[in-house]
Amino acid sequence: MTVQLVSLCVGARDPDRLARFWSGLLGWPTAEDGHGGVALAPTDDTGFLLRFRASDEPRRSPNQMHLDLTSATPDQQQETRARALELGGGHLDIGQSPDEQHVVLADPEGNELYVVEAGNSFLADCGFVGAVSSDGTQALGCFWSRALDWPLVWDQDEETAIRSPHGGPKISWGGPPLAPTVRPGRWRLEVAPPSGTTAEDAVEGLLDLGATRTDVPVGHGAVGLLDPDGNEVTLLPRR
Repeated sequence: MTVQLVSLCVGARDPDRLARFWSGLLGWPTAEDGHGGVALAPTDDTGFLLRFRASDEPRRSPNQMHLDLTSATPDQQQETRARALELGGGHLDIGQSPDEQHVVLADPEGNELYVVEAGNSFLADCGFVGAVSSDGTQALGCFWSRALDWPLVWDQDEETAIRSPHGGPKISWGGPPLAPTVRPGRWRLEVAPPSGTTAEDAVEGLLDLGATRTDVPVGHGAVGLLDPDGNEVTLLPRR
């Protein structure tokens, strides 16, 4: 039993403002959202929405996920940096060394954003949205590989990455050392049952792979689960 990745969901104090920032940075238009948020639809092969839902949760620690944006040239890296700053983003100090080639920024609500240097080999064949970079175990990468039926494209030294057979961004997990799991998290993956499959079957399939149930309500007919590392996952109803 597999599920389909529908959206990467971001909790936001001001979903409209945050959507405007990311729309301006990525060039993605707004899309219909029937789950109580604001959505952006990709204009490339990303394959899933970026969705913003209202949340009062502050940024209490580094997020479990962030986006890595690629650069074809050093000039493009600086152009992306400048555009993010013009849209209301800022620089973020996460303890990076001065010789790091990627640029660490934050969106208007403090969420991390990496602008990766030109020539980065790991993201060489990816588009502008190169990766959803995540904190997580090797077991979590294997869980999502089976849940989404996406092949592992990296599995070394407890670091893993998967990618859709149709292309788009990678989803990667950095392995240990891991930061403590913070719930509720501000970023989460949202999935849906494939066509012809019930939500109950999809839930049972994810449970069989190592997910667990949570009694935290998520609303709009969705089901809340925890992945094997304890991060929130939302199973959305098919529309």
